[in-house]
Amino acid sequence: MSPGGKKSRARSPQELYDEIKELLIKTKPKLKDGTTRDETITRDLHKIASLAQTFTEQRLKSSKKSQLSDFLDQEGVSLWNASGAVRQSSAHDSRVVVAACLPVRLAGFRLMEAGLEPKPGTEALLHILQIASKTGATLSELGHNDTASGVLSCAAKYEEALRNIDDTSGTNQQARACVTTVYLSTRMEAAWREGNEGLAAFMADKVTENDGRLVLLSNHDRETLATKLLDIGKSLLRSCYQDNKLTPEESKANEAIRWMQKAFSVIEPLDCTANAGLAELKRSVLRSLARGYFLSSSQDPENLIRAETALEEVIATIDSSVDNVSSEYQQLRWMKLAVIKRRKAGDTVLLQALQAIIDNLTYSESNLTDVLQELRTLSQHHQLVTSTIQYCLHRALQCSWSPDAVERLLISLIFHCSKDDKHDRAIQDLHASFKELCDVEFELLKAPATACITLLWQYGDRHYHAGRWNEAADWFTCGTHSIFTSLGPVSSSKCFRKAALAHLKQKDYAHAGSIIRRCPDTEATTQYVKFLIAVYQGLEDEAINTIRNMVHAVDFDRKMILLACRLAHDLDMKNLLLNVLKALLETLNLRENVGNSTEAMTLVRCIIRLIVKLLGEPAADLNRLVAALLHHLNIAVTIAESCEQPAMLSRDLSWLWRTAYNCAIQACSDWEDREDQISDIFDAARRLLELYTLHATVDVDQAIYIYLVNASFASASGRVMSFRRLRSQTESIDSGKYRDLFNNINQSLQRISKVLREEKVSQEDLPRLESSLQILRVFIVEAACHLSDWTTVLATIEEPSRSDRDSLETYEAFADALWEDKNCPIHVLFTALEATLHACLARGHFSLEKFARWLRAMCIILLTRATGGDRSKAIGYVDQAIAVLEEHGDARDGSELLYPLDERQWLLSTAYNTGLECLHASMVDEAKRWFECSTIICRFVPDGRQRAEKISTTYSDLLARYPTR
Repeated sequence: MSPGGKKSRARSPQELYDEIKELLIKTKPKLKDGTTRDETITRDLHKIASLAQTFTEQRLKSSKKSQLSDFLDQEGVSLWNASGAVRQSSAHDSRVVVAACLPVRLAGFRLMEAGLEPKPGTEALLHILQIASKTGATLSELGHNDTASGVLSCAAKYEEALRNIDDTSGTNQQARACVTTVYLSTRMEAAWREGNEGLAAFMADKVTENDGRLVLLSNHDRETLATKLLDIGKSLLRSCYQDNKLTPEESKANEAIRWMQKAFSVIEPLDCTANAGLAELKRSVLRSLARGYFLSSSQDPENLIRAETALEEVIATIDSSVDNVSSEYQQLRWMKLAVIKRRKAGDTVLLQALQAIIDNLTYSESNLTDVLQELRTLSQHHQLVTSTIQYCLHRALQCSWSPDAVERLLISLIFHCSKDDKHDRAIQDLHASFKELCDVEFELLKAPATACITLLWQYGDRHYHAGRWNEAADWFTCGTHSIFTSLGPVSSSKCFRKAALAHLKQKDYAHAGSIIRRCPDTEATTQYVKFLIAVYQGLEDEAINTIRNMVHAVDFDRKMILLACRLAHDLDMKNLLLNVLKALLETLNLRENVGNSTEAMTLVRCIIRLIVKLLGEPAADLNRLVAALLHHLNIAVTIAESCEQPAMLSRDLSWLWRTAYNCAIQACSDWEDREDQISDIFDAARRLLELYTLHATVDVDQAIYIYLVNASFASASGRVMSFRRLRSQTESIDSGKYRDLFNNINQSLQRISKVLREEKVSQEDLPRLESSLQILRVFIVEAACHLSDWTTVLATIEEPSRSDRDSLETYEAFADALWEDKNCPIHVLFTALEATLHACLARGHFSLEKFARWLRAMCIILLTRATGGDRSKAIGYVDQAIAVLEEHGDARDGSELLYPLDERQWLLSTAYNTGLECLHASMVDEAKRWFECSTIICRFVPDGRQRAEKISTTYSDLLARYPTR
């Protein structure tokens, strides 16, 4: 109906023809110029197509062939060919070109359709069906679905007409099959694009289920058909990922599989060896099938096997090709891995899949990252991951990958092995990989080597803190492998030490010792570990040696000594603790700019306290301990003397002198034949006392000086005792030793004398000090005798006379010493005896026997000189003896007379004989005195009366012979 409501008049074929012809005359020149995108031309072409379609409809109403049809057919062919020229001359992308050709094609198709005979033959039908199919495909491709549907509906009529024509001779059988396939596949694509999946599937079934027709198709036609089927299948697969929230993944995957199975069935019989494109299409179909099977495997687990089979078939066709490492093909191997992972295949199958990926891997950081990330998803397959990393490492070395790749793989292997439940296997795997690196002389740089060592230490420490000592030792030992030589010997030594400590914790001392011996002895830390091993084995001597070595090492740290000190203390190993403290003191002394002596003195105190404890133990090594005690006492003295502020050390000095003094006192009763060492201790105590009194911050108590006197006196006494013992054992002694002894005694005497002069002690203590002085004088006399220093002896003998205290005992000692010395001059001996006798008479309480002996010796000396003065002295001493006899003559000790009888007899005979001698010498007065003394002495001897009478008679007769003057 017209806009005005009237029915439009149908135009005649001639009118339609004229209008078409007019439009063609206007349009064709422009098509020859290649201008197809002009809106006017496009509008004219569409109008031509519309007029031709109307012409066809009118022609179909008449069974007669119009003379105009031939012209239209020719013009249609011309336009169709022109569309091909446009495509070839265009430089635009394919979709733009197709859009430009579409009006030309559509017009050409409608014109050829208009020129078709009312009852076309087979060839005409084949031609028009093919043109219709291609036109419909183009329209559908560009989204003109309504127009495409109209064209394809016409094509359907032609296909039906062609189908109804019998071809008994089979001349056009192949052409019919080809054209029909094109038509059906075009209907299939168009229906798919319209969303009519049912019609598309129906057409797909029709085109693929007719085996007789498929057999007649050429390889190219089959390839084209398979491509169309594959594209639809791929689109379904893509929708599984994009639209999985709306449609279950498995259902669309199954639909996709059916499409791709049809595609595969089309090309499967074909030989692909000579046709690269066909081979690639077949691989593409198999790839897509594998994806589809994989996606639908949750619904049908058997699809995993099908997917794997498909992938294996694809991979088999590319592994021998040149391009087998392309990313596309590598993706197939990854897909295969995903398939076998989902079907839970064994480790062997998984390893083979991973090895295939690695074998065809082009190294890059991202590719290696992909492999390592994939391995993380397989962490439950521990040995599989280990084998894969090792294989990848082998491949990296074999193919000369970047050193970064090798280092990254090595770190990954260490990290992975740390999670292995089987420790021995993990360590074995590590060593195997280390060996491979070493065999190819791979040089591990310092940074990655440090990273590896850090990991090994981290995992070793983890085992160590968990109490798995053997496992920790193995991890630490891994760090000593030769591939880490870039870190130098310091790193390997640290690893050995850590391993040794782990074995030490395990109480595997032998193993720990064998490991630590592989470290250089010059390292302090190594010596410390050796110290620990020796300590826990109870090897004190070895532990002591390690302490000494540790102190002299270059990298020594005093903290090590402090730790060793704590350990020795905790284990109550006193000897070891002593040596550790010594070493600590040595390090203190070796330090530069030591301004504080308090620390050193504290250490000395600790050492001395420990030595004293050790001295009190049974079976103590006295030689070593006493020497150590003396050494550290002397060190204490040196520290105090060199200290700029000695007052700070007053408390230390107080403790030290008391300890030394008490130790020496105890030693006097406990030690045998060690007088010299005891004297040295007393001497050290004395020196400390002197320093204490000198630097004390408060007034010193008088008792301190008593201790000082005692220490000095004991030191001298001990040396004298030692000297006496030495003299009894040795025939000859060097005079220098006598001189040293003399000097020591004399110095002690001077010290005590100084204390007395300065009145440092109370009156109650004076007798004790004076007694000490007297004994020291005896020692001086004894030493001076051995030196033949008689001047000193005489001077010393005169000193006790200035004191009334204990002079008798002193003179007795003098006399005894001089009496025994065969080289003592007579005058010296006499002086001593005389002094002794005077002391006896002054004291009034003495030994009568000793008095008699001393008096007899003096008289013998005096009478031997035979001078008048000496005889006068002698008779005076005889008078002293008579006085003593008169007072104590009857004193007895039991039945024995205290004044010996033989001495009385000697006095009697000496007085009588001396009187006779004086008388013969005409010294009558002197003789008279001697005879008088003898007469008196007779009263104190047996038969004294008769002897007195006999002496008197003899004396009278002699006087008668010698006239008096």
